[in-house]
Amino acid sequence: MTAPVSDPPALLRRLLDEAVAVARPERCLPPVLAELERSRGFGPAGRMLVLGAGKAAAAMAQTVERAWPERDLEGLVVTRYGHAVPCRRIRVLEAAHPVPDRAGAEAAAQISELARGAGAEDAALFLLSGGASALLSLPAPGLTLAGKQAVTRALLAAGADIHELNAVRKHLSAIKGGRLAAGAAPARLTTLAISDVAGDDPATIGSGPTVADPTTLADARRVLETYGIGPGPEVTAALADPANETVKPGDPRLAGAHYRLIATPAQSLAAAARLAKAEGFAVEMLGDGLTGEARDLGRDHAALARERAAKRQGERPLLLLSGGESTVTLVGRGRGGPNTEYLLALAEALDGRPGVWALAADTDGADGSEDNAGAIVRPDTPDRAGRRGLRPAAFLADNDAWSFFDALDDLVVTGPTHTNVNDFRAILIA
Repeated sequence: MTAPVSDPPALLRRLLDEAVAVARPERCLPPVLAELERSRGFGPAGRMLVLGAGKAAAAMAQTVERAWPERDLEGLVVTRYGHAVPCRRIRVLEAAHPVPDRAGAEAAAQISELARGAGAEDAALFLLSGGASALLSLPAPGLTLAGKQAVTRALLAAGADIHELNAVRKHLSAIKGGRLAAGAAPARLTTLAISDVAGDDPATIGSGPTVADPTTLADARRVLETYGIGPGPEVTAALADPANETVKPGDPRLAGAHYRLIATPAQSLAAAARLAKAEGFAVEMLGDGLTGEARDLGRDHAALARERAAKRQGERPLLLLSGGESTVTLVGRGRGGPNTEYLLALAEALDGRPGVWALAADTDGADGSEDNAGAIVRPDTPDRAGRRGLRPAAFLADNDAWSFFDALDDLVVTGPTHTNVNDFRAILIA
C-alpha cells in the first residue's frame, strides 16, 4: 500500500503554480530574445519598436527592457486592468476584458498608428498573449464600439468557443486578422506569442493581428446565424462589406512578418506532470485542448475519476491532468467562470467520492470576469455544502458556481499571473 497524500490541496496548488511559472515571461522570453539577436539581427544597435497586447503584454515588455537595457526601445502595449507592471521605455495602457471598452479602442488605434509609421530599416516586436482579442479592439470603419460590445456579449452568453468568437471579431476589426502586420510592412516584424488556445493556431491567438486569416466574412455571418444572434444594422452592414475581409495567405505585405510561440498550454501541463512524477505520482494526460460546455466536461471527468478510482488497488496516487478552454452557456444570473462551473458539476457527480480531490483554474488568475482563478473540490465538499444548505444543482442552474465555492472558502485566488496558457485542471485520486 502507498502512503496517503499528506496535503492534497497543497499538492494541487503546487502543480498549478508550476504550470503558470514556466509560462511567465521572465522565464520563457529571455532565451528567445537571445536567439533573436543571433538569427534576426536584433542586436544592441538600432531602433526597436515594441508593440503588444494581452494579459501578459506588460510583463513581456518589462522582460524585453531588462534583456536589452542599452537598446533604443520605444512602443506601446495594452493589457487587462490590474495586469500592468512598471516599464521605463515602453508605454503600458490598460483596458477591459472580455468585453472591450473605449480604452482598448484608443490603445489599438495608437498601436496601429505606430505600426504604420515603421520603416523598412526598422525592427519591430509584437508581444502577443491571451486576451488580446478584447484588449486590441479597433472597430472597422463605420462600426461603433457599442456595436462590437453588443456582439461580443451575445456570443459570450451563447457559449461560443474561441474560434467562433474570433472569426467574428476579426471581421469587425481594423487591426486583427493580419491587418496590423500589413500596416507595419515593410518593417521587419517578429511576433512572440504565449498561446491560450487549443491547437496553438496563430490565426486564433489574439485574433491573429500579425498573421494571415483563413476565415471569411461568410464564416463570421454563419457563426451569428448558428447562435441565432441578430447583430443589428451596423454589424450586418460591416459583415457584408468586402472591404472588411481579412488579410489572406500569400499576401505580399506579410513577407517580412515572422511568428514564434514562446509558451503553450502543452508545455505548462508537461511541467506540472514532471513535478507530479518527481513527487511519486502516476500521471494520466487527458489532453491540452479540451473544449465544450464546462458542466458537461466536469461530469465526464467525474465519471472517469470514479472509473479510475474503482480500479486502483494499492497503486501510486493518480493525477488526471488536462487543459483547454471550456465555455458556459448563460441561463442564470449568478457569478462564476468556466472553471468553477466545471468543478461544481464535477463535485455534484462525484457526490463525495472518497479519495478524490480536484482543482481547476484559469492560468491568468481570473476565471471569466471574476477575481478568483478557480476553486478546489474535496471529498467532503457535498457534506460541508449540505450543512450550509447549499444545493449544487441549484447553483448550477443559476450559473452561480462562484457563490457556492466562496461559501465553502474553496476559491483559489492567485491574483494576476501576467501570463495566460488557458485552463489548468488536475484531479487527484489517492
